[in-house]
Amino acid sequence: MLNDHELLEANRRFYDSLWSAARLVGPEQFNTWPLVRSLLSDCGRRLEVAPGLRPRLPIEGTQFVDISAPALMKLRERGAQVVLGQIRSLPFADGAFDLVCALDVIEHVDDDHVALWELSRVTKPGGTLVISAPLHPSRWTAFDDFVGHKRRYEPSDLIGKLAQHQLVVERSALFGMQPRSTPLVAIGMWWLQHHREQALWWYNKLFMPLGLRFQKALTLAPGMIALDAVDEILLVCRRHSSRDSLPDSSPPALPQ
Repeated sequence: MLNDHELLEANRRFYDSLWSAARLVGPEQFNTWPLVRSLLSDCGRRLEVAPGLRPRLPIEGTQFVDISAPALMKLRERGAQVVLGQIRSLPFADGAFDLVCALDVIEHVDDDHVALWELSRVTKPGGTLVISAPLHPSRWTAFDDFVGHKRRYEPSDLIGKLAQHQLVVERSALFGMQPRSTPLVAIGMWWLQHHREQALWWYNKLFMPLGLRFQKALTLAPGMIALDAVDEILLVCRRHSSRDSLPDSSPPALPQ
């Protein structure tokens, strides 16, 4: 099992290589855009953590944090505000943002308690956090290993962890673009490992456009949807107005 530093470096190597050869896909092309657009009228400052080249918030006017310098360079070229950093120590003041987005992130870090603390900390009381996570450890596959996942969540554990960090789930939806075909995933992984340049060409020219074209509309429901058949979930959370009024409100100790 990789420790926190090893996991960070493994993720950095994977995504630096991926984003160096990939193109930026604008947020308007994803099924999350109607949701994001509905949230923009109520927000001032906004932050997206670890978007790579798949940002879901508007590029101009959004603050982005990522561990990948190649991704940040391409975002900056499109007018984004960027800073190199990681989720476990976000370089912003408490309550700095009205809207925070962190999709496909918390499953990649060694200590998700620290990650959730930081996301909650920088979200303004009463503000919105949009987050996603893969579910059900029993459905772990080689794809999870390949992309640097640390965990899948038992639904009850995820809900409990969010509550510990003053995050109340207001809406949720089925999420994710991973192919369900195990052989197709295995073939894609083999090409990325052995013929990365050719694989990324096909990914950028064919598979990503097809995935965007045929993605299903994001269907949000109040509270938590039924999770038995859900592989990955998107959650729209409200940051509670006071840390002091809820349990477990002390910051976690960071590893030395």
